[in-house]
Amino acid sequence: MAVFQEPALTDCRPPLAAIQTPQHALPQGTWDCHCHVFGPVAQFPFAADRRYTPPDAPYEKLAALHAALGVARAVIVQAACHGTDHGALLAAIAASGGRYRGVGLLAPDADRETVAQLHAGGIRGVRFNFVKHLGEPPERAVVERIASLVAPFGWHVAVHLDGASLRDWLPLLQQLPVPFVIDHMARVRAADGADHPDVQALCALSDVSNAWVKVSGVDRIASGKRPFAEGVPIMRAILAALPDRALWGTDWPHPNVSGDMPDDGELVDTFFDACPDVALRQRVLVDNPNRLFGKED
Repeated sequence: MAVFQEPALTDCRPPLAAIQTPQHALPQGTWDCHCHVFGPVAQFPFAADRRYTPPDAPYEKLAALHAALGVARAVIVQAACHGTDHGALLAAIAASGGRYRGVGLLAPDADRETVAQLHAGGIRGVRFNFVKHLGEPPERAVVERIASLVAPFGWHVAVHLDGASLRDWLPLLQQLPVPFVIDHMARVRAADGADHPDVQALCALSDVSNAWVKVSGVDRIASGKRPFAEGVPIMRAILAALPDRALWGTDWPHPNVSGDMPDDGELVDTFFDACPDVALRQRVLVDNPNRLFGKED
């Protein structure tokens, strides 16, 4: 078990120092499609205008977690606290020996050369944050420009928003020349139930050919109490609606968690509860991410 030590002046809790062994074995080739690396800050400083300061969560601890869980490949999402400096992310991808991919953050004036450099480093998508605690959302023109910029590289757009705003942004997202991926089930409220309009809007993405959804962050949609079973019906609804365009991720090291800190071994078992069908698990954990992120370079 890895032991995490929180440095001074952080405002986020560290992940659990020890996790339980999952009761279920992940299939060979499983991807963790949403995780992060933070620092180490002495080597990779955080952005001066960051909205939060997490404890170090470097590549070595992420790789150890994946080894413990049986995860073969991963997608590291650029943390907002690192801004557009991708040093920590690129170093982690390089250290993985080709097993990891990345999703970056681009400045509104990013150019093709920047995208080409990031692509060479293993980045395959760009993220836009529409949740208020991470700052002002991007303007429509910026989203359109960046999507057109990354399209020739085969990238996707990752979208971090809440359920209430999904329907506002959907007309734009559908028109993008790239696939778009909704992070963390659009942070819908599990307590509202699977019949709520926000959840139904997510499930209706089955009719939108370039839409994908991550059934990650179950703790962020549930009541905040482990094992977050309240979120399982929402996960099941999404998996049933988008079996070929659903993805799973741990969200390690769980930044800005307000409730119980997730146990990543327990999260594996929660996914198995939501997805008892063997064939569907293979699609969500292995086949779907192979298609979106690229099995081989």
